[in-house]
Amino acid sequence: MCGRLSQYHGIHEFVDALSMPNPLVNRVGDAPLGHYNVAPTTQLAVLGLQHDTLHADLLRWGWRPHWAQDKPAPINARVEKVAHGPFFRAIWPHRLIVPVDNWFEWVDEGGPKKQPYLIRRRDGRPALCAAIGQLGDPPGEQDGCVIITADSQGGLLDVHDRRPVVLAADAARHWLDPATSKAYAEQLLLDLAEPAQVFEWYPVDSAVGNSRNQGPDLVQRRHP
Repeated sequence: MCGRLSQYHGIHEFVDALSMPNPLVNRVGDAPLGHYNVAPTTQLAVLGLQHDTLHADLLRWGWRPHWAQDKPAPINARVEKVAHGPFFRAIWPHRLIVPVDNWFEWVDEGGPKKQPYLIRRRDGRPALCAAIGQLGDPPGEQDGCVIITADSQGGLLDVHDRRPVVLAADAARHWLDPATSKAYAEQLLLDLAEPAQVFEWYPVDSAVGNSRNQGPDLVQRRHP
């Protein structure tokens, strides 16, 4: 996963995709997010479950433990290692969903520059990406989150060898549930990610490569 995504719908559309009847504490706001080109270290809208209440918060994309301040903060965590390595041990129990409208990847097609592709669900629904993170009360410098990625099934989408773990609504609800054991949470990531046929992809304008660029033109198909 290259590290660029879109969250332009409002938080209520994302909550609807999750299909949870729980009460919502919304710290994101009701207006459309309007973020067509979200880059690492900026804030993501995330969903978490606390005491049977769904929380919508803004959280920095990227996290590292306090003992690794000399290392860059990763934005993604590999599903093969996240549950067992020491790096993410502190936040592995703190499960989140990062709902996205799409994400972007860059592929070498033989030209002078790599071609960006937009990847999204074919049905137009938000993609519910599994994530883990830390959100203090009050918020602190150590707060942040990482999106969990998996192998792209031998070339999923034909553009990259990694992809976010996208869960169907039922699996996403289990992922968020604090009652879900750590072992079953890992099984969800490994066995129940949405398959390749759920997604579509197409080339977009190279302007998405500059994180200062925003707007709906960035998510439109580029025609030759």
